[in-house]
Amino acid sequence: MSLIIGGVIVIVCVLGGYVLHGGKLMVLWQPTEVLIIGGAAVGSFIIANPVHTIKEVFKRVLALITGTGFNKAFYVDLLSLLFDIFDKSRKQGVMAIEEDIDNPEESEIFIRYPAVMKSHELLDFITDYLRIISSGNMAAHELESMMENEIDKRQYELEEPAHAVNKIADALPGLGIVAAVLGIVITMNFLSEGPERIGLSVAAALVGTFLGIWMGYGFVGPTSIALEHSAHNELKAYECVKAAIIATVSGQAPQMAIEFGRKALPTDKRPGFQELNDHVRAK
Repeated sequence: MSLIIGGVIVIVCVLGGYVLHGGKLMVLWQPTEVLIIGGAAVGSFIIANPVHTIKEVFKRVLALITGTGFNKAFYVDLLSLLFDIFDKSRKQGVMAIEEDIDNPEESEIFIRYPAVMKSHELLDFITDYLRIISSGNMAAHELESMMENEIDKRQYELEEPAHAVNKIADALPGLGIVAAVLGIVITMNFLSEGPERIGLSVAAALVGTFLGIWMGYGFVGPTSIALEHSAHNELKAYECVKAAIIATVSGQAPQMAIEFGRKALPTDKRPGFQELNDHVRAK
């Protein structure tokens, strides 16, 4: 939602200020300039990125509009899920959770938390390491090192769409200059037609520079930053799981283990101690 609100503010303020200053909106309507800049940007984006990155960019931009889901309520559910698993393992033995982690879609514990179930990569991360705990006797520091390596890999994957979009944002002002240069080349054909015709053609050419800079710094660049923030919010879920699992492997009680996980979350999305405790008890 903030993506839409911010975009509207950018459009209203820039175009509104232009009109109040005496400008005419129709002068800015140059479809061919948009075709040159937008088409070149899309084409270079396709050249520069593999198919999976292109798909991921569109998926994550859509998520920015609809909401990423990695909010306070999600983290409360995530910590509650971990508590339920740890509590069952502590009371019934580590072998008791094997069926839950092998078939989370049919587990009475996992199906209570549909928001976590929808995040397939995070769900795999949780079940993989719970499976390692249940099937082996790995030391806490060895498990932590393995988890950190996977989190580093996941961070690269999550930040890749943001970096791809940022490259296009950097290129847009240059593509605007390309459109402007082409406009000036066309203007050379009108040198014999008087200053009015030349002025209109130059204005149309300069619109290309304006559009490239405006699109790059007003929309595409900020979108790449929003994608990066979204990636960091999702990455915090992995760090939360890592902290909680390492704590339980080290012998901490379930309530204390999820407290380790809670402390790994960003302050603005972290549930309070009592709030989490009440939610766990209610579940």
